[in-house]
Amino acid sequence: MASKQVLGWHVAATMPEELVTTALQRAFLAQPPTPELLVHSDRGGQYCGNAYRALLHRHQAVRSQSCRGDCYDNAQAESLWSRFKTEELECREGPAFADLAGAQASAATYFDYYNHQRLHSSIGYQVSYAAHQQSLQTAALNCLA
Repeated sequence: MASKQVLGWHVAATMPEELVTTALQRAFLAQPPTPELLVHSDRGGQYCGNAYRALLHRHQAVRSQSCRGDCYDNAQAESLWSRFKTEELECREGPAFADLAGAQASAATYFDYYNHQRLHSSIGYQVSYAAHQQSLQTAALNCLA
């Protein structure tokens, strides 16, 4: 079961490969990956770079990318960004952020809320942190069996 928990994220003023490698490194620090972990992304150039692919390889993770022109391949990520825009950005008056630090603080606040307070209908109206912890316990029990 997917927990919907956001494990790694990063905010920058531009979208270089470092943006996604930093986010992925944070995710791997928060939850060490199991071998053959499937890491899905869209087809952006950041996800095709050498540093990103090397990071996946070092952690024995498998790269998965959306099919060209198929918006449904990345539906969960698109849904997350839609929620972020709706719940965090649309309630603001004026510019979304004064500066990069404001954008980073807003993302930190939102992802903390998203992981620890927001109920998700697709996981039985649980918070994603609780669902993630439950999935880790279930996985550990299955390894013992």
